[in-house]
Amino acid sequence: MRKLVFASLAMLSAAAFAGPECTKADKSEWLDQTKFQEQLKEQGYEIKVFKVTDGNCYEIYGWNKDKQKVEIYFDPVTGKVVKEEIED
Repeated sequence: MRKLVFASLAMLSAAAFAGPECTKADKSEWLDQTKFQEQLKEQGYEIKVFKVTDGNCYEIYGWNKDKQKVEIYFDPVTGKVVKEEIED
């Protein structure tokens, strides 16, 4: 019983920290990662970390054009922001 409780809590905490689900589209339809990062840099973003999430998002950690620290999830097909967190 104790193991079941711990396993359930572990699964719930992992789900609480999971990012958004961005797309189910085939990766052949995704924007090129390098070109997408270049477009973001042209918009004023400074990218510290760029990765592909388990939810099929492009995710960046870095700074926006206003020098605010950001964590942003993008739809890799459209490039649109799905979720954004800004630290002041």
